[in-house]
Amino acid sequence: MSIFSNLTAEQFETIGQQLDEIRNRELADLGEKDEKYIRSVVKRQRQLEVAGRGLLMLGFLPPAWLAGVACLSASKIIDNMEVGHNVMHGQYDWMGDPNLNSRTFDWDNTCTNKNWKHTHNFEHHTYTNVLDMDHDIGYGLLRMSEDQKWEPRFLFNPVLSVILAVFFQHFVAVQSLKLEDYLINKTKSKEDIKAEFKPIWKKMRKQLAKDYLLFPALAGPFAPLVFAGNLAANVTRNLWSCVVIFNGHFPEAVEQFAESVVENETRGQWYVRQMLGSANFEGSRLMHLMSGNLSFQIEHHLFPDIPAHRYARISLEVQAICEKHGLPYNTGSFIGQSISTWKRILKLSLPGKRKKDGQGPGLLKGWQAKAESLTSTPEAKNCSAA
Repeated sequence: MSIFSNLTAEQFETIGQQLDEIRNRELADLGEKDEKYIRSVVKRQRQLEVAGRGLLMLGFLPPAWLAGVACLSASKIIDNMEVGHNVMHGQYDWMGDPNLNSRTFDWDNTCTNKNWKHTHNFEHHTYTNVLDMDHDIGYGLLRMSEDQKWEPRFLFNPVLSVILAVFFQHFVAVQSLKLEDYLINKTKSKEDIKAEFKPIWKKMRKQLAKDYLLFPALAGPFAPLVFAGNLAANVTRNLWSCVVIFNGHFPEAVEQFAESVVENETRGQWYVRQMLGSANFEGSRLMHLMSGNLSFQIEHHLFPDIPAHRYARISLEVQAICEKHGLPYNTGSFIGQSISTWKRILKLSLPGKRKKDGQGPGLLKGWQAKAESLTSTPEAKNCSAA
């Protein structure tokens, strides 16, 4: 039974007020230190990219090739995680810099800015871990909840998880197409897919041409080594990004939710759903940087528009709020969360009984009763991602 069953209307309201206070305080404090931070990260990322691409040109020397792959991998990871992901959440829009603006930012990834902001910023962050509303639950490919009906194709959960990780940027790029609606559910036409794919293919062509045509061509006779180095860097970035995201959403203790929970959902309920539907993992400052501070996934889901480098400090206050109200704060080692995630992947590849209403980890018995008592007050209102 979910912890929601034990929360009162007053607790939901109090939690909402306490977390709103943190958010408002942090937004009011944005300034020079945040600007210096993101500019320094961008500078280091660009230095790593230049070093990586330069070293790959000397790939006929094995140490240079390995160093080039390492530098370029780190550059792509930082560009996607700490810079791209966070910039496209609008964390630095207040700076007025078009190079760090969520509307215009272009990252080293095959996914378009527009599609990412719709599937991630809107769908995922508004309906976090809500079945049939948050497409990140399995990406239309995997079974990641006991409340998903088992089908024979889910026997391939483990294999498909590896394939998803290796080609992660490309799966994310086409996620907005919801290909399962065409291939499996038959609710989309071929013409619909073609029309929606045009802008996606334009972005994919640009990225693929840069890494697999332009830079290899510049290397002349060493083109195969540069091609291989770019491929290795892209796969490394894909694997890392996928593991970080899975560790933040799919460890066994993370809850998933029925669609009914978002009906008349209040601010406090939305906040609590974010906390129960996310997980953190522990690590060094370098680990936090390389994960885009998504090692603090709970804080990110609570405050997606606050600069992510602030999450480490904020996490202490969030933990205190969880402890005060008897809420779990799901955190653990990187390895521990990875193992827990793979346990879920393996377990859900096999058929099993679906939970009855009120019994599953995502069905939250008692939620609607609490919602009715909260939404009867004038202050109650629907909530979406900040």
